[in-house]
Amino acid sequence: MQPTLTPEEEAKKKAIYEKIAPRRRKFIDKMGYDNWDPFQKPLEPIDIRIDTSKRTSQQLMRDFLQSLPPDKPLSTDYSQGAWELCVGVVNGSARFKGMFDFVQWYAKILEKEGMLDEFKNFK
Repeated sequence: MQPTLTPEEEAKKKAIYEKIAPRRRKFIDKMGYDNWDPFQKPLEPIDIRIDTSKRTSQQLMRDFLQSLPPDKPLSTDYSQGAWELCVGVVNGSARFKGMFDFVQWYAKILEKEGMLDEFKNFK
């Protein structure tokens, strides 16, 4: 739920709502007029969003790719997967946080069972 609006903001909100096409109003009505915030700030463009380490997604990917052994073959799927996870982490997506937590948990299991190197060398 959004914070309480001043009478001036409420008047602007009503004016915006009345100018919106009926089809778009259905969407707002479905979420609830009171929950609709026409004044919410847009997200930063992806190229200037930063993660916990204060790096952009491009910086993270560059650093990650440079950290790989030079002889490691990179497939398109590998690069795309790394990029998707990178962007998801920078955006703070719960979906990618779940993936990150699972991968950490799985790596601990493989290390405990002595199979981590085998997994890393899997082709």
